[in-house]
Amino acid sequence: MLGATVQGNQTEFRVWGPKAQRATVRLLRRDGSKQDLAMERADGGEFRQTAKASAGDKYFYLLDDGPQEIPDPVSRLLPNGVHGATEIVDPARFQWSDENWRGISYRDYVIYELHIGTFTPEGTFHAAIEKLDYLKQLGVTAIEIMPVAAFPGKRNWGYDGVSMYAVQESYGGPEGMKQFVDAAHARGLAVVLDVVYNHLGNEGNYLAKFGPYFTHKHTTPWGDAINFDDADCRHVRDYVIENALYWAREYHIDGLRMDAVHAIKDDSPTHVIAELRDRVQQFAGDVGREITLVAESDENSPRYVRPRDRAGYGLNGVWSDDFHHAAHALFTGEREGYYQDFGSPEQLVRAINEGFAFQGEMFNFWKRPRGEKAGDVPLVTHVICIQNHDQVGNRALGERLTALVPRGVRKLLATLLLLAPETPLLWMGQEYDEEHPFQFFTDYGDPVLQKAVSEGRRNEFKHFKSFGADFPDPQDPATFERSRLNWQHTPEQQDILNWYRKLLCLRRNSYSEVERRTARARVTGEQSIEVQIPAESPQIVVRARWGGDYRRSSDGNVLISSDEDGVLIEIVAKAQHADRFKRLC
Repeated sequence: MLGATVQGNQTEFRVWGPKAQRATVRLLRRDGSKQDLAMERADGGEFRQTAKASAGDKYFYLLDDGPQEIPDPVSRLLPNGVHGATEIVDPARFQWSDENWRGISYRDYVIYELHIGTFTPEGTFHAAIEKLDYLKQLGVTAIEIMPVAAFPGKRNWGYDGVSMYAVQESYGGPEGMKQFVDAAHARGLAVVLDVVYNHLGNEGNYLAKFGPYFTHKHTTPWGDAINFDDADCRHVRDYVIENALYWAREYHIDGLRMDAVHAIKDDSPTHVIAELRDRVQQFAGDVGREITLVAESDENSPRYVRPRDRAGYGLNGVWSDDFHHAAHALFTGEREGYYQDFGSPEQLVRAINEGFAFQGEMFNFWKRPRGEKAGDVPLVTHVICIQNHDQVGNRALGERLTALVPRGVRKLLATLLLLAPETPLLWMGQEYDEEHPFQFFTDYGDPVLQKAVSEGRRNEFKHFKSFGADFPDPQDPATFERSRLNWQHTPEQQDILNWYRKLLCLRRNSYSEVERRTARARVTGEQSIEVQIPAESPQIVVRARWGGDYRRSSDGNVLISSDEDGVLIEIVAKAQHADRFKRLC
């Protein structure tokens, strides 16, 4: 592996730098001494050097005798920020206790997405460990962590990461992350890491000094694309694929959620995501573990989850936004942006029954058709939500559903989310109606970027109805502080939490032996929906009505119900299953 590899009382340094003629490793030892060592150039543009150094020592690279000290592109830890020296880490020092952990099947995933920095008051992996028992009791099975690759400053969503292999120091670094994963496995919880392979951030991004990591052949919303298909792309492809393997091998991560794969530009015969999938699943087979790969995409394309032998990429899952958009537009009445194409109960039902509401129809927001038919892929491959970091945080004020729709509606949306056959994702805090917003925050040190992100955010939302004088500045620390969860729950919040726990119990005991390929939801009136669970040989039925014009059921097999804010929800067991569900949930 590239980077620094500890070998007894010595460390081997390897870096790919074909743009340079000479490279030097500058050692900064813990005793205060400094040593510059010329590196030997090897084939393929790689430089190597072995020196007396150990974990805790730090180093920089210098290229072509230049004065600039540059961190390693394969840093494991940047304790002084993205411009500071790389610290040598010996991964063999951590004592894992999960030797019998084999992961969990993707079909059993109920995902809980969280941001380490705002999930707890402390904002660290260590503090998040204290919440694992709570998550286990809630009924989720997989924790999805927003990106932890080192980013500028102390506050960031993580999508501006610039050192793909380094764990953010302010979260607890490599040691903290390993402790968190080990503790999660001890409780039977999988850990999925959000990774960004479509771009890197600006501040602290030194990759272009080493080699052709970026290409003018393609452009992305962030500038030049990562070089997956242009000259000398083989190493760049390996840099990303090895990163995926690194998280699985060195951190025992159970899965990756790959950010915005539609922005990964690759015209190669084998797309880099397909190649990554093959390499990761080969590793999973070799070590006997379940490793899940999920893509975020707005394309409504089933190719990501179709098998490799059917021209697909063979991933386990793909984010399916239409369920969220249909539910949000229907019950909030919002029609700005992409919500202009949503708003009917029929779209919500189609999203439940088929995964995608748009399968080639005209999408006015794009001014072109969107999506493809997806009837050949199981519904379990679709990851759906009613809130996530994007749909909350990319609002002008970062409001959650708690501030947008009545509680009765929130209960209804939770019911449809958690009892649909797709793979559900919860956004941290939604299970108890967190009232704090989740806003967009950054901590750039570069004055140019500071000004650009503040002004850019204001310009992006100045035409929205919610825009006002109190618009949050991403660089203001108060924006970050407002986004922390509040763990002091009110009785009303406890009631919602109990609702989620019951729904997850019903889900667990309805789908345990069922292959979730199909769904059976239907619109039963202008303001009513019915869903049978499972689709074949249903055990329970969800009946939802809103608008106030309804009657409660007289069925004696109602398991749980809610009637508030003009919304009636009844979850009814089929007679032969009623006693079992009442006993279990």
